[in-house]
Amino acid sequence: MSLYKYETHLHTSEASACGAATGAEMARAYKEAGYAGIIVTDHFFNGHTSVDRRLPWKEKVRRFCRGYENAKKHGERIGLSVFFGWEYAYEGSEFLTYGLDGDWLAEHPEVMDMPVYDYIKFARLNGGYVVQAHPFRQELYIKKFTLLPEITDAVEVYNARNRFLECDLRAEWYADSYNLPKTSGSDAHNADYLDGFGVASSYKFNDIHDYISAVENRELKLIRLPTAR
Repeated sequence: MSLYKYETHLHTSEASACGAATGAEMARAYKEAGYAGIIVTDHFFNGHTSVDRRLPWKEKVRRFCRGYENAKKHGERIGLSVFFGWEYAYEGSEFLTYGLDGDWLAEHPEVMDMPVYDYIKFARLNGGYVVQAHPFRQELYIKKFTLLPEITDAVEVYNARNRFLECDLRAEWYADSYNLPKTSGSDAHNADYLDGFGVASSYKFNDIHDYISAVENRELKLIRLPTAR
């Protein structure tokens, strides 16, 4: 049976300060690597964004969406599905938000003033699906772990940018402890080197809601390739 591979977590240089490739370059790289689709999850304005925070809200959102839009435009030309999300930050912890779009963001500037608990509840109330990214990542910039199993929908248990295997193993234990669905993502920043993580589905996704449904119903195969860690 053929499986369709999807990247669930990647960044572009248009909106993430750490991104080393444009949305179009990332789309091309993933198509060449055999993926059926990608989800662009650039760093939100409370994270490592490259968007000028001093701009008016709607202009900030417009620029934030550029990486996704450029990836989508190129994906349409080459036959790669491209979906939208973002990575919301809170004191070193990060939460991938799926199921909402740029128009929704443009109409809700109040999300920037909400405590993380209220933000997650509000996003979910409006149809969003929130996945905690790399919950046990060990880096000097992360001062503490914030775990919110009661209000998050799923856990990213495999992340290629975790430097230690133990980070993934703890995330698996955490998801199992609360019976939360699991995901996997490369957290890719560079089109020249793709880690090959992600998920595989027995069917193609028509939109981001197909992905959300597949996660929620635990229909996906999680991909984690051997690394040097």
